[in-house]
Amino acid sequence: MRTKATLSAILLILILLIGCKPNNDKNNSIKGIWESIGYGKILKIDANTYKYFDITDVSCLPVKEGDISEVKNSIQISNDTLTIERGFSKYRYVRLNKFPDLCHENLKDKNDISYNFEVFANTYKNHYAYLDLNNVDWDSLYKKAKNKIDSKSTEVNLFLVMEDMIERLKDNHGSIEPTDEIYELAESQIQSEIEDEETEELKEYGDFEIAEIVADYYLKEDLTKDSWLIKWGKMENNVGYIQIKTMFLYADLNLNDSLVKENGYISTYMDVFDSLNYEKQIAEEVIGISKLMDTIMQDLKETKHIIIDVRFNGGGQDVVALEILRRFNVDKKQIGVKKARHNNDFTKKTPIYLEPAKNPYTKPVYLMTSQQSASATDMMALSSMELNNLKRIGSHTNGAISDALQKTLPNGWYFSVSNEIYTDKNGKLYENIGVPVHYELNYPKDRQTFFRYVVNDLEQDKKNTLNAISELQSE
Repeated sequence: MRTKATLSAILLILILLIGCKPNNDKNNSIKGIWESIGYGKILKIDANTYKYFDITDVSCLPVKEGDISEVKNSIQISNDTLTIERGFSKYRYVRLNKFPDLCHENLKDKNDISYNFEVFANTYKNHYAYLDLNNVDWDSLYKKAKNKIDSKSTEVNLFLVMEDMIERLKDNHGSIEPTDEIYELAESQIQSEIEDEETEELKEYGDFEIAEIVADYYLKEDLTKDSWLIKWGKMENNVGYIQIKTMFLYADLNLNDSLVKENGYISTYMDVFDSLNYEKQIAEEVIGISKLMDTIMQDLKETKHIIIDVRFNGGGQDVVALEILRRFNVDKKQIGVKKARHNNDFTKKTPIYLEPAKNPYTKPVYLMTSQQSASATDMMALSSMELNNLKRIGSHTNGAISDALQKTLPNGWYFSVSNEIYTDKNGKLYENIGVPVHYELNYPKDRQTFFRYVVNDLEQDKKNTLNAISELQSE
């Protein structure tokens, strides 16, 4: 028989246990204020909407918002840590008790030159991942740049100072995008400072232009359809050939024909693309390239081997590069690791995997690269190191592997900074040095010199490629 004292003790224990029980409703709710780990963002979520802010030590600026239904399927939450998945990337946020003071109404003049400079500099100070690798003395660089900004500085001055900083930082993905007017004024100022010199005028080629010329020459049987971004078909002796011009622009965005005619395809595409939420951007690019690759692989499935030419491909979306490459992959495998700069350290490492194809092409594949193969094309080359049936030919890639962290200045200018470190699965870094090839063709490093080197003797370029493949096959 239990005594009254015993019952009282049991009741007390139950009360204590109930009082210590976590508030699951609170912990499991995505509603609230969240701060990213390593990416300088605040995410505010309420019952129906989400809103992103770019935050630095001196600013908090709204950048994107939308209906919560657009993103909730990509969100997971555990113990007050919110994780957002985009492609193979995972972005982690911690819950804040209140909205940061900086994010309340900002009374600063958004066009103030000094204010914009400080936002730019603070972003680089907190997020640039390669200060040590590139031997950058940040304090010295910052002070010298700041001394060029005063009350008389114009937006042109600001743009030139920022461009100079990016160059000195040796940031492969660093960029600053002012208005067209400011850019043109800056270009005019630079030209006026350069002494007139008599130089030989040489033909200059665009990336897409040179890729088109080479593909047309290589292909004996052109099988391309419904695409101007990839050309494919067969060379002599039943050799498959795929020429990939870029790693983005594959989403079907139902662009307005009149706007395309007026502003150009890429400008019109990017206007619509930027209006999508981040998750939708990734998903639509993958859907687009996946449909295209289904057709390509069906057309080339009976070839004896395939050449993938990305020598003139400056990059785009990593997920596009991996969606292409997985068509040659038999089983899921880790192909790399990434982490982002966070304070004076880095975020948790995220392993990167290459998914398999249902019916992969397992015959030999030859990936052609050059020092113009950059960004997402670097990522393709890095990932290809884990495919036993693939060999790389040409010259090492550009070595611009980090993602570009996109930011917006108070005055509305866009800029980007390399904030992530990518390595192979064993931790080896290829930033700056590029991914090496199995067969070196010693292409010129300079962009236009390389383009002219190829186009001035297309037959020799083709022979060099086929000879390299022949020697690799004989090893």
